[in-house]
Amino acid sequence: MPALQKKVCLLGDFAVGKTSLIRRYVEGKFEDKYLSTVGINVSRRSIALQHNSITLDMTMLIWDLAGGEKFDRMMSSYYRGATGAIIVCDLTRQETLEAIMRYANDFWSVNPNTPLVVVGNKADLVEACVITAEDLTLTAKRCEAPYFVSSAKTGENVERIFDTLGYRILAAD
Repeated sequence: MPALQKKVCLLGDFAVGKTSLIRRYVEGKFEDKYLSTVGINVSRRSIALQHNSITLDMTMLIWDLAGGEKFDRMMSSYYRGATGAIIVCDLTRQETLEAIMRYANDFWSVNPNTPLVVVGNKADLVEACVITAEDLTLTAKRCEAPYFVSSAKTGENVERIFDTLGYRILAAD
């Protein structure tokens, strides 16, 4: 089985759930306590994807990048060599949706035309959600990306997010 290794960045504002999504995806776990990422953390997971009648083994090197504007100056160096990105917003905080285009444009300034996936996280907090499917649709369209509503807590759509990005990376190669 042919093997590939791809660098993927998770982007989004502070406390949108990037680390929790990665932990759910890589370890199958969720932790209620908040773990702030300082700088970057790199995780990995291998997946098998069907492409052109061949099963490919893709190892995703998942770069969890600290959110927030105070880290923006150093981000471009972390973006280099990435083959895809997942941009995450918190469905309970409108301002995190508004930041998605900024993250996409910053990422594309280093990696033009690189595939993205947009994620509205924390779907389990139904009563607190302020971002609608229409809001996500419009933002994802501007990013030329599919979007998913997810919950790192319940695992909703977490596998689909990473699989979709994997297939988009293969299609872009």
